[in-house]
Amino acid sequence: TNDGATILKLLEVEHPAAKVLCELAQLQDEEVGDGTTSVVIIAAELLRAADELIKQKIHPTTIINGYKLACKESVKFIQDNLSVPAADLGKNCLLNVAKTSMSSKIIGSDKDFFSNIIVQSCELIRFTNTRGEPKCPIKTINVLKAHGKSTRESMFIKGYALNCTVASQLMPKSIKNAKIACIDFSLQKAKMKLGVQVLVDDPEKLDAIRQRESDITKEKIQLILNSGANVILTTGGIDDMCLKYFVDAGAMAVRRCKKEDVKRISRATGATFVASLSNLEGEESFDAAFLGSAEEISQARICDDELIIIKGTKAKPAASIILRGANDIYVDEMDRSVHDSLCAVKRVIESKAVVPGGGCVEAALSIYLENFATSLGSREQLAIAEFAQAMLVIPKTLVVNAAKDSTELVAKLRAFHNASQTIEAKKGFKWIGLDLENGKCRDNKEAGVLEPAMSKIKSLKFATEAAITILRIDDMIKIYQPSKEDPNSYANAVREGRL
Repeated sequence: TNDGATILKLLEVEHPAAKVLCELAQLQDEEVGDGTTSVVIIAAELLRAADELIKQKIHPTTIINGYKLACKESVKFIQDNLSVPAADLGKNCLLNVAKTSMSSKIIGSDKDFFSNIIVQSCELIRFTNTRGEPKCPIKTINVLKAHGKSTRESMFIKGYALNCTVASQLMPKSIKNAKIACIDFSLQKAKMKLGVQVLVDDPEKLDAIRQRESDITKEKIQLILNSGANVILTTGGIDDMCLKYFVDAGAMAVRRCKKEDVKRISRATGATFVASLSNLEGEESFDAAFLGSAEEISQARICDDELIIIKGTKAKPAASIILRGANDIYVDEMDRSVHDSLCAVKRVIESKAVVPGGGCVEAALSIYLENFATSLGSREQLAIAEFAQAMLVIPKTLVVNAAKDSTELVAKLRAFHNASQTIEAKKGFKWIGLDLENGKCRDNKEAGVLEPAMSKIKSLKFATEAAITILRIDDMIKIYQPSKEDPNSYANAVREGRL
C-alpha cells in the first residue's frame, strides 16, 4: 500500500512522540480522508525545524507561539487568496479533484475511468439537508471487491449491491415493487433453551410439543408475510422448513446478510431494522409501517458471484461500486484509493471550495510567511521563518518522487510565487504549481490539478497541533517493569552451585 494511514496503523510504535504522529494520520483519515501522508510529512518537518531552533537556545514556548501564529495566517491566506469556489470551475471540477487524488495511487493510470465512477456515485447520493447545506454521505456507497478480470472492468451500479444470494433456488429471482422487511433474528425451528427439561408421561404429547415448536416459527413468518412483505433480509439463518413457507408465498428471502448492509438498506428503503417481533404489550406483531420499498430487486451474476441488486430505493438513493482486480491485495489497495477519492469529492461538494494542487499552496505559503516573518519585530520571527521553510517539504518530496531535480524546480516555483505576491501585474502566477510529468512549472488551475481547500487547511492545522503537542514535552521518563526471575532457573542453579 502507499496509503499513509494504513501503513502507520499497522506499525507497532512504542515511542510516545511517534505515537502522536501515527494518531495524526488516523485523525486526517477520519476527518478528511485524503492527504494522510502529507500531514505526517509536514508535522515531521516542523519538528525538525523546531529542533534546530532549540539548539540555538530559543525557548519552545516562543516556537509554539510562532507556529500558532503562522498556522493562523496560513489558513487565512488560503481562504482569502488561493481557494476557488467549485461552482466557478464547472462540472469538470469534481472530476479533476478525483483525478488529482488518484494520480499518486495504484489506479493512477486509469484515473479517467475511475474518476467518472466516483463522481457519478457521489452525484447520485448527494442531497441538501434542512439547513440548505449540500451533504454527500459516502458511507452509503457500497464498495464491493471481487478479484478476477482487469481493473477497467470495475463497474458502477445505480442501486445497492448485496453480496448474498436468495436462500432457495425455488424463490423468484426478481421482484418488482418490492416491500422489504429487514430483520435481525433467525427464522429457525424454535428449540428449548438450554437447561429446560420437559417431562412427558404420555408419548402422544411428544408429537404435540414438536408440532408446537414448528408452529411458533411458522406464526412469526406468517406475521411478516401478512404485513405485505415480499422480500425478507435477515442477519440470521433460515432453516429449510421455514424456507418452504417463503417459497409457497412467492417471496424472496436472503439469509446471513451482513448487519451493516441490512442497516444501510433499511435507511435507503425507509424500512425499520427490526430486532424482535415483541411489541409493548408483550405480544408478537409486525407492522406494515416497518417495511421499506424499492422499485426492483433482482439477482444478477457478476463474475463468479451472484449478487442481489436493489434498484430504485424509495427513501434515499443508493450507489454501489464493484471493484475488479488481479488479486486480493491489489483489490484492497484499489479500495483504499477509491475511498480517498470519494472523500476528496465529498469535501468539495460539502465545502464548495478547491485549491490548486502540485505544491502550489505550499510554495505560496512559504513566500507569504517569509515576508510576514520579516515584518514582525518579535521573537516569533525565527519560528515563522522556519515554518515557511518547512512548507517547502511537500513540493520537494513531490519532485523527488517524480525523479526530477528538486532544488531547481522548487527554486523556479518560489520565483513564480514571489513575483505573484510582489508584482501586481503578475498576480496570475499564484496558480502556478508543478507539472511532474514534464518536470516544469505550469498553471495548475488551468491544468485541472485541484484539491479540496478543506483538506489543505485541516492538514495544516493538524500538523501544527501535533508538532506543538510534541514540543511541549520536556523529558521522557520510562519505567521498565522489573522482570520476575524464576528461582529454579538453570542460570540461578549454576550461580548457587546447586548443579
